[in-house]
Amino acid sequence: MDSLLPFAFICLTSFFTLTNPLGTMPVFLSMTKGLDNDQRNRIVKRATLISFIILICFTFCGQILFTLFGISTNGFRIAAGFIILKIGFDMLQAQYSNTKLKDEEVKVYANDISITPLSIPMLCGPGAIANGIMLMEDANTMPMKITLVASIAFIYILTYIILRASTKLVPILGETGNNVMMRLMGLILMVIAVECFVGGLKPILVDIIKAGNGLI
Repeated sequence: MDSLLPFAFICLTSFFTLTNPLGTMPVFLSMTKGLDNDQRNRIVKRATLISFIILICFTFCGQILFTLFGISTNGFRIAAGFIILKIGFDMLQAQYSNTKLKDEEVKVYANDISITPLSIPMLCGPGAIANGIMLMEDANTMPMKITLVASIAFIYILTYIILRASTKLVPILGETGNNVMMRLMGLILMVIAVECFVGGLKPILVDIIKAGNGLI
């Protein structure tokens, strides 16, 4: 139980930060401008469901992809650390990279924005996918695996609720409140990224040192 609670906390904080429903709200409202509440609710429901399914699939099939392409877990941790660090840095500057959309792109995706860009890459981007694969590698017991899946489900349920209430929440938070929240989550995300990078680099350095000692 002692190890399960910290793992659950890491799952919840990292996925909430990477999904970033609070930062997605203004973009979602701008993309759905002119639509009624029922249309917006259908878009949010479909987007969160698709994001959940995609993330679960990558989380459970990540090891198969590693084996297929000959990718090491430690190498993936280092790469994931860089990806998450970049996202966290953008959020720390109040510039969430996945929400930079051009006007012409919004028009192209207007017919089905629930899949692209709302679901992919905004709610389920490379950072969230990398985080899911990495956490599944750390989930050594069945309770930890259940905790991981439950955390992902909880975050997307929470995302669904937040986006549905976006028309009320955005005026309350305001631009200043939204920037403060984004910077705070970006800082947390950068700390997680450093842990990922160190966790992947340490075993590689140990192997290099052992190989060097063996040659002496």
